[in-house]
Amino acid sequence: MRHSETPESQSVRTLRVGEQVRHVLSDILSRGDVHDDTLSQHMVSVTEVRMSPDLRHATVFVKPLLGKDEEAVLKALRTNTAYLQREVAQRIRTKYAAKLKFLADESFDEASHIEKLLRDPKVAQDLDDADDSEG
Repeated sequence: MRHSETPESQSVRTLRVGEQVRHVLSDILSRGDVHDDTLSQHMVSVTEVRMSPDLRHATVFVKPLLGKDEEAVLKALRTNTAYLQREVAQRIRTKYAAKLKFLADESFDEASHIEKLLRDPKVAQDLDDADDSEG
């Protein structure tokens, strides 16, 4: 399978397991089950989990609340990966415990960057000109 597959082309099973993993990780992090100073001081959103087709690998996209201390939060999650993998494996009965890989979810940053660009007066003027020529 190609790595560039879209969520639409993933199997229902990988999507379902990914969503289960997301829920379990969100629950663990929101309850403060991880004994880590950095994680206990930050609310962390698990925005998406993408499973590999064989369900052995999970890429976990996270975003600290307000985007604060993103690198420190990622480091803390990576430090506690073994614990989180064990917890996920116990709560979700799959043949193998998925290896977790934590990444920052950049989609929020991209969206706000695009929004900022669209609000730029020069771009807004071009968009207005395009609207006028269509009408």
